[in-house]
Amino acid sequence: PGHHGMNISKSEITKETSLKPSRRSLPCLAQSYAYSKSLSQSTSLFQSTESESQAPTSITLISTDKAEQVNTEENQNDSVLKCSFADLSDFCLALGKDKDYTDESEHATYDRSRLINDVVTKDKSEFKTKLSKNDMNYIASSGPLFKDGKKRIDYILVYRKTNIQYDKRNTFEKNLRAEGLMLEKEPAIASPDIMFIKIHIPWDTLCKYAERLNIRMPFRKKCYYTDGRSKSMGRMQTYFRRIKNWMAHNPMVLDKSAFPDLEESDCYTGPFSRARIHHFIINNKDTFFSNATRSRIVYHMLERTKYENGISKVGIRKLINNGSYIAAFPPHEGAYKSSQPIKTHGPQNNRHLLYERWARWGMWYKHQPLDLIRLYFGEKIGLYFAWLGWYTGMLIPAAIVGLCVFFYGLFTMNKSQVSQEICKATEVFMCPLCDKNCSLQRLNDSCIYAKVTYLFDNGGTVFFAIFMAIWATVFLEFWKRRRSILTYTWDLIEWEEEEETLRPQFEAKYYKMEIVNPITGKPEPHQPSSDKVTRLLVSVSGIFFMISLVITAVFGVVVYRLVVMEQFASFKWNFIKQYWQFATSAAAVCINFIIIMLLNLAYEKIAYLLTNLEYPRTESEWENSFALKMFLFQFVNLNSSIFYIAFFLGRFVGHPGKYNKLFDRWRLEECHPSGCLIDLCLQMGVIMFLKQIWNNFMELGYPLIQNWWSRHKIKRGIHDASIPQWENDWNLQPMNLHGLMDEYLEMVLQFGFTTIFVAAFPLAPLLALLNNIIEIRLDAYKFVTQWRRPLPARATDIGIWLGILEGIGILAVITNAFVIAITSDYIPRFVYEYKYGPCANHVEQNENCLKGYVNNSLSFFDLSELGMGKSGYCRYRDYRGPPWSSKPYEFTLQYWHILAARLAFIIVFEHLVFGIKSFIAYLIPDVPKGLHERIRREKYLVQEMMYEAELEHLQQQRRKSGQPVHHEWP
Repeated sequence: PGHHGMNISKSEITKETSLKPSRRSLPCLAQSYAYSKSLSQSTSLFQSTESESQAPTSITLISTDKAEQVNTEENQNDSVLKCSFADLSDFCLALGKDKDYTDESEHATYDRSRLINDVVTKDKSEFKTKLSKNDMNYIASSGPLFKDGKKRIDYILVYRKTNIQYDKRNTFEKNLRAEGLMLEKEPAIASPDIMFIKIHIPWDTLCKYAERLNIRMPFRKKCYYTDGRSKSMGRMQTYFRRIKNWMAHNPMVLDKSAFPDLEESDCYTGPFSRARIHHFIINNKDTFFSNATRSRIVYHMLERTKYENGISKVGIRKLINNGSYIAAFPPHEGAYKSSQPIKTHGPQNNRHLLYERWARWGMWYKHQPLDLIRLYFGEKIGLYFAWLGWYTGMLIPAAIVGLCVFFYGLFTMNKSQVSQEICKATEVFMCPLCDKNCSLQRLNDSCIYAKVTYLFDNGGTVFFAIFMAIWATVFLEFWKRRRSILTYTWDLIEWEEEEETLRPQFEAKYYKMEIVNPITGKPEPHQPSSDKVTRLLVSVSGIFFMISLVITAVFGVVVYRLVVMEQFASFKWNFIKQYWQFATSAAAVCINFIIIMLLNLAYEKIAYLLTNLEYPRTESEWENSFALKMFLFQFVNLNSSIFYIAFFLGRFVGHPGKYNKLFDRWRLEECHPSGCLIDLCLQMGVIMFLKQIWNNFMELGYPLIQNWWSRHKIKRGIHDASIPQWENDWNLQPMNLHGLMDEYLEMVLQFGFTTIFVAAFPLAPLLALLNNIIEIRLDAYKFVTQWRRPLPARATDIGIWLGILEGIGILAVITNAFVIAITSDYIPRFVYEYKYGPCANHVEQNENCLKGYVNNSLSFFDLSELGMGKSGYCRYRDYRGPPWSSKPYEFTLQYWHILAARLAFIIVFEHLVFGIKSFIAYLIPDVPKGLHERIRREKYLVQEMMYEAELEHLQQQRRKSGQPVHHEWP
């Protein structure tokens, strides 16, 4: 609305035909004043259309001297009146205070000398002075600058001078300049072959692309209101106030005074528009768009600029792939360490502040400064750390309960009837566990195993499995609530995936076939359904092939165990000969771990190829597809051996005299006399522990060593102090190709470990908690100090990972039911207690109900049938008839009773737990009720404010042109 009807005299317009590039950022500043006050004070004219802003040749500045004469009282009344238009009499706190919204340094009168001085004063030397703690503007505008010391560097491109693809680079840079970016080249100090291109995005180009990308910017301070409900909440309020006061002294809460006032969180925002630029609060054009937003806009331009003729010859990513450039990244805002202490001198920049208040090990017990993380690294990384923090916090109760279950096992271990009977059984001989070299073992030899098994297989196990299934649901449901609050605070409610731009690869592949996007109404490339289905089928078959490869590897480890078993049993070393089963398991776990790590390397490349083959439409689709493949590969890879031990080991052995053999040669492995659970614990503990150590080394140790080496090479000839920020950044490691995928994958697999087999390993949540406390600070340290600054991307949630976590939660219930029913001895003990034991007929009250259980659970075998020249009987774990019965070695009735009880337990357990899970999920709404109302109210207010501000602006223009003023739309 309204550029027409304005009389502008020649004296009010300053023209300049020859324009120096550094002045290109000036025209937009004339429009830079916006709030209720500015609407009655300044008139704005945004003349540059898209074609003009690409190559601006004139500066248009409007001086409105009349506006200065407006009475301040009128202004205050005006702003109060502004607030009341939307029934805000009870809603508004301090809109009359103009100082909250305006910057004294910028008045409504804009003459050229003033503008240029404004820019010049922000010189490098000024950043060295002591910062006031809450001055966000200084902190945000600090950062690497062009040689003139004024223009901020928003992106860095790096290439080698010896690279011959000069034409591609030349065309690309020429097109970038035509799009409105400013470039400055500078050679590296340490290595003469490296050349840096510094990119600055001027104000008018920034405005143009911010409008194109629908970037939401603040345009009015929020007013908070209290409604009638507060009267009835007297007692509750005092209670909450007490909790709040306690929280203030909570050592985990960060000191708020240490952080700058992050303005944008308490403003209403709307999609940026140049036509309505007078709506927005632009106190300072240098800090209006944050560093993250500027970098994101520049990257958007880099991805869509051509470097050769031809539809697919586009984008910085292809130029990096073909070697024209070797890197592209946004620069860090400065060094992360300072010689002066932060308490007295304040932070040098946001990176320094993040390092001091977040990335240091001394901060391990503190809450994370999520708003600052989001400001510096973008919403996507902010959400990752919010989720990781939430997950870690929720692990505390799980770890405590797991520890209690473990200690319950520890304190009742010696009282356990089963382990007592096993330890006393000196005269009971077990049948040999292998054919050639194994001798008869006494049952009491496995006394230690029995005690250790009881630690993980006791009365608390079932309770803990149910608890963890419910815990997983509560964790996810409360995370959804937390996420909805964060997306509201970070202004992501309105941001939709539809606003995401297409991948250049997708556009280049399908540009010939276009279809109208139902949301935007614009034509865009379209992938035909037949093509999509074909590509998906190829991808799915690739996934199945890889998964079958993993299962083959696990089978290989099983065969290895069978072959080695005989060897270890006849070993010369007495220790190994005695504990050959333990040695077999331990060696198999280590080999399994090495296979897991080797296969992981192959997976990544195959998953990458398969995902690219699908040609996903947007970046988030690509990420989700890639993440799902990587998760499936890694999950099967990590857990297949554990599944084998839990559900197959020792199940299909046969019985003495008639063993089942693999390839008619190797006898299948049996469980230990005290059960298979000990093998499962060993497998889980070793893999979880080794994997966490390996991951932490690869995440931090590897980049540290590489960065140290690159610094070492530089320091040979040069003092570190003289190296500029962008060169220091170049010497850091680039963030992984797949961004946060590796971080999420590691945590989601760990979540699987803590929930899926938790019945067998109650210490898993504790291990996970300890790992995560380290993980948060380790990731923070890595992001702030060891990695180049990643591209600040937007996201509204954690993507496909939420669905994967919910899937793991469901799988956890099923596997835990099977582990308790099949792997542990819980059901056989239960059946004995109530059907076959001394308490079965309720005769003897004071008797231990499990007395005689071990003897009952072992079957007899006649040794003379083995042909070893021995007589007598040996025992084995099974429920089969004795040699002297009418049906020797057939399953007894007790076996079928136990089988029925196992199946019944699985069904009851699953229905019970799923019922509780569903009920809890229903009880906890994804969006808190108060927040839901607030979002709706805000939408209404924003529309009203937009309307009011636009009407006010039109009236101003009519007054200027002498036309009659209406109080409604013309």
